[in-house]
Amino acid sequence: MIVHIRPVKDHTKYTVNGHMVYKNEFKNWSCSIDLSATEINAFLLYEKIIINNSRIRKHINATYRN
Repeated sequence: MIVHIRPVKDHTKYTVNGHMVYKNEFKNWSCSIDLSATEINAFLLYEKIIINNSRIRKHINATYRN
């Protein structure tokens, strides 16, 4: 499965295969639908490498293949 992640607004909103993932009022990542295990793992890896990295100024599009 291929997972495409695109930033909408850095640190708060991203699309994962066309589904909006956002930070809710409790600072947890949330989505209106249930993501597959592959999509969740890809987003967690993206968060670890890109979102939590203070050296990266502008977040990039990413594609993960399983």
